[in-house]
Amino acid sequence: MISAGDFRNGVTVEIDGNVCQIVEFQHVKPGKGAAFVRTKYKNIITGSVLEKSFRPTEKFPTARIERVDMQYLYSDGGLYYFMNVETFDQVGLTEEHSLKFVKENEMVKICSHNGNVFAIEPPLFVELVVTETEPGFAGNTAQGATKPAIVETGAQVMVPLFVNQGDKLKIDT
Repeated sequence: MISAGDFRNGVTVEIDGNVCQIVEFQHVKPGKGAAFVRTKYKNIITGSVLEKSFRPTEKFPTARIERVDMQYLYSDGGLYYFMNVETFDQVGLTEEHSLKFVKENEMVKICSHNGNVFAIEPPLFVELVVTETEPGFAGNTAQGATKPAIVETGAQVMVPLFVNQGDKLKIDT
């Protein structure tokens, strides 16, 4: 249990049955009346951000978030399969937008709370090969021009004009 007076940025607690992470907090001591803690917190599962004030003595259970390194194996229909490299357990999860830059056999972090997976964290940087792009036009660089390119995972990114088909890109996910 953690009291609202002990809130810090990044602390994960359960508020009204939801897993929330404190984004901002401020201890307010008005000249008249009792002190309170003004907080802005993010619901980890839905992504919504809420603002609420609490008394400093209110207590909340801390939420334990498990981050497990897993290897992305393959996709089959609408399911993506991952394997824990230590225990060799396999898990099938539904489609996730953050996987558009992840190749097969790459490591990702699976985030869960009480066994319920709510997020898949890809690596910070990935190297992918450009599979399809148009050739750039010489002299069209006055505005820092870019063009669309499709990488080996099927994701579309905007690249500078000098990038050609077959080039490797280092992408910040």
